[in-house]
Amino acid sequence: MHDLTALRHLRDRRARRERRRQADRRFGARLLAAAGVAAAAAVAFGLLLTLVEGQWRPLSRLDSSAAQDLHQYALRHRAWTAVLHLLSDRIWDPVTLRAAVALLVVWLLYRRAWRLAAWATVTAVAGGLVGLLVKSVVGRARPVLQDPVAHAPGYSFPSGHAMTATTSFAVFMLVLAPLLPRAWRVAGWCVAVLCVLGTGFTRVALGVHWFSDVLGGWLLGLAVVALTAWAFEAWRADAGRSRTPVSDGLEPELTEATPEPRPRTR
Repeated sequence: MHDLTALRHLRDRRARRERRRQADRRFGARLLAAAGVAAAAAVAFGLLLTLVEGQWRPLSRLDSSAAQDLHQYALRHRAWTAVLHLLSDRIWDPVTLRAAVALLVVWLLYRRAWRLAAWATVTAVAGGLVGLLVKSVVGRARPVLQDPVAHAPGYSFPSGHAMTATTSFAVFMLVLAPLLPRAWRVAGWCVAVLCVLGTGFTRVALGVHWFSDVLGGWLLGLAVVALTAWAFEAWRADAGRSRTPVSDGLEPELTEATPEPRPRTR
């Protein structure tokens, strides 16, 4: 009887060890995928920046035709233009989105999710600072259109609206996904993607950005989110927490009374 019990314990230990190995392999694959996404976004952004700086003709024609066609439509449909202003200058404005992220951080601090609050803060701040730095280095002028329907200060590439929308809506979904019913998470991600795409569209349609500015903002924002999310996942591994799908958010334990891992007792 004792031998059977010992054999059962040995099998259980081997099974747990194998599950940990499989979890480690899956986690490593996810970390590699996150790093790959960040690298691909960075490479794509670098290529786009090279084409912009070199005034590549196909891209310049695309920028020009998109700006002119949408501008003419905006001049003919003033009500539609007013809706674009509302979306771009109020709802999807960087100040509005950053304020929403700040409120989310305050709530995370209240929930004692210290590291998740730090991740959200770093992602939002890093996105804003990187965008400003690249704008200053590139120094690209904004579109100059006859009878403009909107004005914006500063340089053009990359679009701050597009980049802020990318980082902000990624923060919202990666933080709040665990609180949504599983059936609603896909809908939430779809809404977030539509908001990011819509933000970029409003900036081109209002004539204050080239299409390539918006594309650059999306790519750079994606790179920032991928890198910070990779760092957070590395912390989870160090803390002994299991791998989680992106659709479940960065910290599924947010639904628990104490999201932070408890100190290990010896």
